Amino acid sequence: MPKLDLDAIPQTNATGYPPEFADKVQGRWYRRMAQTSGIGDFGFSHVTLRPGAWSSQRHWHEAEDEFVVMLSGEAVLIDDAGEQAMLPGDIAAFPKGDGNGHVLVNRSDADCVFVAVGKPAASDCHYPDIDMHLFEGMGFRRKDGSGF
Repeated sequence: MPKLDLDAIPQTNATGYPPEFADKVQGRWYRRMAQTSGIGDFGFSHVTLRPGAWSSQRHWHEAEDEFVVMLSGEAVLIDDAGEQAMLPGDIAAFPKGDGNGHVLVNRSDADCVFVAVGKPAASDCHYPDIDMHLFEGMGFRRKDGSGF
């Protein structure tokens, strides 16, 4: 059946971030939906941000288009242009290689929920606010290439 049973797909708040950068996403709970649904051309996740949680560190991808669709609650989209409220039904798109770092932050007192869509495989990812870079095939490194 095409309808996915969210309750049957486990949530996780796991992160691959080095410990010094992981605190912001501790209240981010997500379900990876693509593999469960049989979708292979793109990845998508059902994400819940608890109050105070960030979707990620602010970032942009060299070779991955992304977009998010807000389902419920409220988040603040922070990118190079500043801050903008994201409400149910809002959509934000992040073209690959544009250099515009972005993050969603839940500053409300209730959960917010959205669907995030991107590529299933990682690409080089830049984190403009912190000393971290994701090198495809090498994982997280400092911007000079040294390890954590």
